[in-house]
Amino acid sequence: MTDLDAEQKDMARTLAVRLWNSRWLLAAGVAAVLIAFAFAGISPYVLVPALLLLLAAAMLPTAGALQSVEGAASIEAIGLQRLSGEYLAAAVADPLIIFDHAATIVHANAAAFAAFGGIAPGISLSLKFRAPEMQALLDGVLSGNVASDVVDYTEKLPVERAYRVSASSVGHGTDLYVLVFKDQSEARRIDRMRADFIANASHELRTPLASISGFIETLRGPARNDPAAREQFLQIMQNQTGRMARLIDDLLSLSRLEMKPYLKPGTEVDLRQTVDSVIDSLAPLARENNVVIERDFADGPLDVPGDRDELFQVFENLLENACKYGQSGGRVIVSIALGDDGSELGVDVTIRDFGPGIPEEHIPRITERFYRIDVETSRTQKGTGLGLSIVKHILTRHNARLTIRSEVGKGAAFSVHLPAH
Repeated sequence: MTDLDAEQKDMARTLAVRLWNSRWLLAAGVAAVLIAFAFAGISPYVLVPALLLLLAAAMLPTAGALQSVEGAASIEAIGLQRLSGEYLAAAVADPLIIFDHAATIVHANAAAFAAFGGIAPGISLSLKFRAPEMQALLDGVLSGNVASDVVDYTEKLPVERAYRVSASSVGHGTDLYVLVFKDQSEARRIDRMRADFIANASHELRTPLASISGFIETLRGPARNDPAAREQFLQIMQNQTGRMARLIDDLLSLSRLEMKPYLKPGTEVDLRQTVDSVIDSLAPLARENNVVIERDFADGPLDVPGDRDELFQVFENLLENACKYGQSGGRVIVSIALGDDGSELGVDVTIRDFGPGIPEEHIPRITERFYRIDVETSRTQKGTGLGLSIVKHILTRHNARLTIRSEVGKGAAFSVHLPAH
């Protein structure tokens, strides 16, 4: 009964569409019959059959419509005949392998060849993918116990990649099956970075908190009536709270930078004035560390597109590090020069110290969050381990580059290349 009702509804819709498509022809025919009836003296008995005949003609599909439907059906049939499994597999961006009931490869797309190599029709999947999870996946689908299944699989060579692999049968009675490998490597990397970041931030906050808690307990107990110990402990507690405040400020800075990854165009920054302001603001720190800051600025205008506050933060971080960690060299040179690396004009700002330098193996990782060359020295200098990570984020927003050159015992140079336009 339900099928019959559906067929009737489909038929009614079809007739309604035909009437609507023929509405102007039908209106013209009715008008012609009415005119003939009024002026030619046609009998009313002829008028009703004529109108019914017009209505029936309007409901019939026109030759053009029939031709269009037949043409569409013909095009669809030709297209489906030409659309082979190879074309479909090639259209899939992820690695895809079609195999038969013996787990033998029938076809693999280009992405599968690029990802795994050494695969070709006729090779056994069980020999190619020996991991237990892949064997269980193939056994489950080929046995017919499940129509489709998904597992996580890690390919070790040539580089480690993590995949979410799905297997399913192709159609009914084809004895063909398909494996699709969805690359999860980037998502896994981001998850690890997030976990590492939370662990590092928690550790950096927990250490001063534990110290403050211990001193509070001591002040309430053994040192309750010891003014000298009380003053010493309160000073340490103040230093630890300052450290936590700096860490929270840096975390908030990173968060704000990640929330606004793109720089608004149209704003110009005078690098000469900005760097001068940074040097003036850090003059007390330089004196405290017995460091002399020298200027070497190019002549002429030194304007670049950018955000003044963010670039101030970049050079402040770099110069502060040079004064703290390169203090044994006694001086820091801040230079600004017009730069041309062959591909674009710009301005190079270099901050060079003459301290102990940075071992070569640390340079590639020095801008990572919480990465420290010397943990104790960094904490002694009140570092949070986030300064260079903030620098990297800001420069990325400015389409700028940071270059680090260093030689142990001869100091380090941090160069920022800012495009002129």
